[in-house]
Amino acid sequence: MAFKSFLFVSLLIAAMAAPQAKAQLGGLGGLLGLIRIQGTLFCSANGNMGVNGTSTPVFPNAVVQLQCGTGNVVSSATTNSGGVFSILLDPLQSLLSSLLSNCSLVVNTPLSTCNSNLPTGGILTSPLQLIGKTVSGLLNIVNIIPGGFNLLS
Repeated sequence: MAFKSFLFVSLLIAAMAAPQAKAQLGGLGGLLGLIRIQGTLFCSANGNMGVNGTSTPVFPNAVVQLQCGTGNVVSSATTNSGGVFSILLDPLQSLLSSLLSNCSLVVNTPLSTCNSNLPTGGILTSPLQLIGKTVSGLLNIVNIIPGGFNLLS
């Protein structure tokens, strides 16, 4: 009897959690989901690709932080040899609307690390931009990219 009561309570809790998970994803995902923030960091004065398709080297081994509010680091990733970073978040712990309005990407690694002609001071920051969702089996993934880095002195 105790097992049946435990099972009933567990199912009840799971049923109550499902609408909350869907609401936090803003209707973009179901119960099984992730929030993925990814992009490529370039070795330039603003961390972005050069204009008119000019060749711009990437910025490897740079620490990219997701900061929310007054500089609280929520997560971080290090760019790979191709300058690519990816941060995965649990949508049950991160409210999508709050991420987009209250968080940004921050790179404290000096630009001079990838090119000695670039500034040694300042930090790169970028707002977040929602680009949509993808579905992989039962998993819904909300995709977010940098909205464009800027160098803050």
